[in-house]
Amino acid sequence: MFEEVVGGGPPLRAPTPAAPARRRSTAGATGAGGPPGWPPGVPPPGERGWEQRAVGWLFDHCPPDYRLYPSWRRHPVALGWFAVRHLDAQLEAMRGSYREVRVALGEDIGPEGVAQVLADLECEGVRLLAARRSAGLLLDALRGLEFVPRL
Repeated sequence: MFEEVVGGGPPLRAPTPAAPARRRSTAGATGAGGPPGWPPGVPPPGERGWEQRAVGWLFDHCPPDYRLYPSWRRHPVALGWFAVRHLDAQLEAMRGSYREVRVALGEDIGPEGVAQVLADLECEGVRLLAARRSAGLLLDALRGLEFVPRL
């Protein structure tokens, strides 16, 4: 029922006809705006120019210097794959900082400073989780998978 994910991460349920991911049909678009978590400003697959907008969104969530390398534009699936891993690494760094900030900075910034830093890290975590979900959806779409809404 569950498949292991290479490189760690949670197990995923094997696709079924009613599951959210399936090979894209010839019908084209997945619907208005894509599935929940689809990045704003990126048209759903099947619409004209969606892939270029997806690449731009992915570049916005990667290190800026990656725009210099032509392979990322030539191979959008590779860019999506990298963006997912980059966001995962950012989430892990943010979570580690959240765990350690009291001990590492408590004496330097005091309890009020720690509280402010923890609140900022929490907000950043929410942003990163949303970006990670969006990047994963874009990677699935670039790989030719289609979101199939459940009833």
